[in-house]
This record gives sequence, C-alpha cells and structure tokens, in this order.
Amino acid sequence: MLNNLRRVLSAAFLTGLLAAQSPGLPAQPQSARPDQSWIAKSNSYTQLLIDVDNRHDPEDASHQGLSQFDEKISQPTKQDEDAEVAETRAVQAKLNRAYAAETDKNVRQDLSILLHHIDLDLKETEFRDAHDVPFANASEDVYQGLRVLLDDQVAPERRQAALVRLREYAGVAPGYTPLTEILKHRVEEQMAKPNILYPAKLRIETEFGRNQNYVDGIPQLFKQYNITGWEEPYAKLKTELADYDAWIKAEVLPKARTDFRLPPEEYALRLQNYGIDIPITQLQDMAHREYNVYLAEMQQIAGKIAAQRGWKDADYRSVIRRLKQDQLTGDAILPFYKKRLGEIEQIIVKQNLVTLPNRPARIRIASAAESSEQPAPHMVPPPLLNNHGEQGELVLPLNLPPSAGEKKTEKMDDFTYDAASWTLIAHEARPGHELQFDSMVEHGVSRARALYAFNSTNVEGWGLYSEYITKPYMPLDGQLISLDFRMLRAARAFLDPELQSGKIKPADAMRVLTQDVVLSDAMAKEEVERFTYRMPGQANSYFYGYTRLLQLRQDTQKALGSKFDQKKFHDFILAQGLLPPNLLRQAVSQDFIPAQINQTAGGR
Repeated sequence: MLNNLRRVLSAAFLTGLLAAQSPGLPAQPQSARPDQSWIAKSNSYTQLLIDVDNRHDPEDASHQGLSQFDEKISQPTKQDEDAEVAETRAVQAKLNRAYAAETDKNVRQDLSILLHHIDLDLKETEFRDAHDVPFANASEDVYQGLRVLLDDQVAPERRQAALVRLREYAGVAPGYTPLTEILKHRVEEQMAKPNILYPAKLRIETEFGRNQNYVDGIPQLFKQYNITGWEEPYAKLKTELADYDAWIKAEVLPKARTDFRLPPEEYALRLQNYGIDIPITQLQDMAHREYNVYLAEMQQIAGKIAAQRGWKDADYRSVIRRLKQDQLTGDAILPFYKKRLGEIEQIIVKQNLVTLPNRPARIRIASAAESSEQPAPHMVPPPLLNNHGEQGELVLPLNLPPSAGEKKTEKMDDFTYDAASWTLIAHEARPGHELQFDSMVEHGVSRARALYAFNSTNVEGWGLYSEYITKPYMPLDGQLISLDFRMLRAARAFLDPELQSGKIKPADAMRVLTQDVVLSDAMAKEEVERFTYRMPGQANSYFYGYTRLLQLRQDTQKALGSKFDQKKFHDFILAQGLLPPNLLRQAVSQDFIPAQINQTAGGR
C-alpha cells in the first residue's frame, strides 16, 4: 500500500514535523505554552500507525530521521501490500474503539484525523488493486531512496548506509531481489487481471525521457560525499534500470492509454485525499469568478507600473513580459533571494504579521535530478520525527529537463527575476511553508496533526494565504506578480477538473497559462503535466485551502471586531499543526475567539 507519507515525500510536498519538542531547537518559555498534557496520549495512538508505515516504507522513515531504518529498503510486492493493509485494518479497529471511549476533545480530534486518513488510504489502495496497472519509475525511486541519506543536513555517520541501500536495490545484498524485478512482477500481476486500466502513455514517455538525470545523479551523490565502493553495485543497478525501462516500453507502453483522464471514481478519491470536500463543480465556479477579479486588479496595477516606467503598452501581459526580461543568472540568484528574504522578514516584523523563528531560512538551487523529480520551486521537508535542528529547504529548479524527442532544456523565466521573488519567498519560505515547519517544531504539536492531518489543502492553503497577507507591503511590481500567481492558482482549480472531464484539451490549458497567466512554455508544460498525469486533483487544493483560510479570517474579524490581532491569529493557526479546515474553524471558534475576548476583558 502506497501510504500518504510516501506520496508526500515523492512529490517533494510539504508535510508535518515532529510531535514533541526537538533536541537542539529553541523552546518556548513554559509559561507561554498552553496545556499539552493530552499530546502524549494522542501520540501513543498515532505511533500504532507510524509503526506500520515505517515497517513498509523504511526510506521515508530514514527521511524522518530514524537512523535504524537507514540500511533497509521497501519491498513493494503484493505480499507486502497485503500485509500492510491487514496491519492497517488492525490499527483502524483499535482506533475506532479508542474514539468511542475517549472524552478529551483534542485526543478525539486526533483520532478522527487518523481514522479519516486510514479510510481514504484503504479506499485508494483497494481501487488501485482492482483497477490499475501500476506505474513505478524505478530510476526515480532509487535516486530518491539514496538522496534522503546523501544530503548536507544528514549526519555524516549516517551517509555510509546509502552504500548498503544501493546494494539492496541492485539485489547484490544477501536476501534481496533487484528492485526492478519486484516491480516487473507487480506489473505483470496486475496486467493479468481483466478490464485493467493501464498508465497514460504521456506519463510513461515523459518520465522515462528524463530518467537519465536520475541515473547520472546517483554517482554524483556518492562522489559528493566521498563514499567509496559504489561503482560495482551501481554498474549492475544501472543495467537493471535500463532493462526495466526497456521492458516497460516493450510490454506496457503499447497498451498504455492515450487518454490521460482518470476514471471519475478515481479522480474523486484523489480530490478527497488532497482535502477537497466540496463538489468540484462548485470549486470550478468559484475559481472562474475569482480569476476574473484578479485579472481586473492586475490590469489596474499594470497601468500604474507602465506609467511610472514610461512604457506605452499598459496591458498586464505586456508589463509582465517586460518585467521578466531582467533575469537573474548564475551566482547572482542565491544572494538575491537571500537578500529579498531579509526584506520580507522586515515587513513581517514591522507589520506584525506573525512571529518569526530565531534562525535563517535555507535556499538553494536544484540539481538536474531534483528538477526531474519536481520541476517547480518547492520546500523540501526536514526530518519528521527525529529532528536535531535540520530545516526544510526552498529549492529552486530553474530548468525543466528535456523529455524524449526534445533537443534542449526548456528555460523557465518565471522565478528568476526581481518582481517574482516577493511572492515566491512569501509562499515557500516566510511567512509560508518554512514557517509552518518551524512553528510545529518549536511549539510541539501532536503527531497526528503533524503527520496524518497532512493534505495539500491544509498545507498549500497557508502558502497562498501567506502571499495574500504579504502582498499589500510589496512594491507595485511585486504585487502584480503576486496577483498573477494567485490567478494561476484559480486557473488550476478549473483547468485541472476541466481537463479530467474532457471539457478542454491540453492545448487549451497551455493557451490559458502562456497567454493569460503569462507563464513560460516550460512552466506551463509542467503545470499541464501536473493536471494530466503527475498529480491530477492536487492543483485544485491551493485555491480551495486559501479560500477556506480567508473566510475563517473574515469570520474571526467579524466576531472580534477591533479586538482582532492578526499576529495572534496567525500564530494560533500555525500552532495547531496541519489541522483540516473544519477542525481549524472549530479550534478558532472554541478556543481562540473566547480567549481573545476574555483576555481583553481581563485587561480592563
């Protein structure tokens, strides 16, 4: 069973951190922290599910900082999947009994989070097993399993385990079958079933066209960290990976579906897993309306910028293209982004937006292999359970690696210019995702809220909301691009479902993204890949999560009036971990609003 945590890691998405205070991190004064005695009880329940996940996904356990799993790898056989399902159902039964007897409201909330996660995961696993031929990209999986150990923030004594893991992937370690053989057998098992759905042809061709970046990236990792003895197992593994790709192209690709669309039932399951709990048609209508609102506001700001700079063409598309012409390159990129981060932090402090941690954020440029894995700017999460001060990193992939048949790398110009840096840093770093991570580390949230409340709506809603609260203090060009990216999130929320329903074609989506949202061809292509085969349904979550948070803020302001303090509101939101919108609204109405009213009354 491909659990949610593995999906999060493989997509380089955001996820929660540890459940209690991490060693090596600054703690809040005890007097400033609310009563958290219930967390230990909640964590004891959550540990039941964590233990199952760790047994079947040791690569993710390593990523969480659990070094006892560093020399183990996943064994994705049908037998392993069945065992995981059985173990998960046993945990489900225990948690249902606990929920029926539990009286503490916080623990009950966490139990509901765990049970909801299990229910969705089991449904999706059951559907895939009954209907889908799996598509596993062995080259990407191997690279990723090694990359979690070969990293600057991983303790040097742990990195040597990557050599053990490499030998296991290649099947040269005693007791291990080559990973590619396991994956082949799993595909063959599914192909033997009647009325089975094959992967999309577009997905196979595009991903395999970039696999050389992963294969070439493996020796680069071992060399970077001065680990010797990798050459022989790597040579065997390299041949196995090439043979596996050739086998997929010969046996699966001819039967692959030319229609990228998911069956409606599977798409509906995806939407639920990403946290979208309203009819998708309702979300589409909301997105279309707001898209036009953003467009009108962008046109007004573009007119002001054109007037200031003496540009004759004041259309927002023309203004954005003019702003993009001044590209940052090479060694100038990282210093510029770090400087801009400092400027945003000054805004956060001056405008009392949210409490900042006492450590700098991390930003770096992606490698070619990382860009293949995740072609968009993203925050790579730190260890989740055993954190010793490691941080998430904002990673900037500047180029989309070419697919098969493409002659050159396609250049993204959407992030490496002055005006774009404001909203990108606000979303991915501060006050956005990186601050989400730091807040959970420093406040200590329950493991259920850090790990299993995760979905894209809960996480990406805060990222887009962070752009919203920072935008008023950006210069005009920063505001224009911030709105442009907000319009992109609205476009995602109608393009994704309209592509999946067949209402529009990929060329239509490309036209909207390149002409109206003014994305580069490379980024627009990455977006369409996301909608069609990478992660159908996920792109809707940004806009939906943002609208839920914005409505919650508006309702809280209405309830508190002049007593509303946005810094306290934002600190409270972050201190809850990754609560789903409904539970977050409950926490605000039952805890935050009464506390603010009582605090003000007590001060009189």
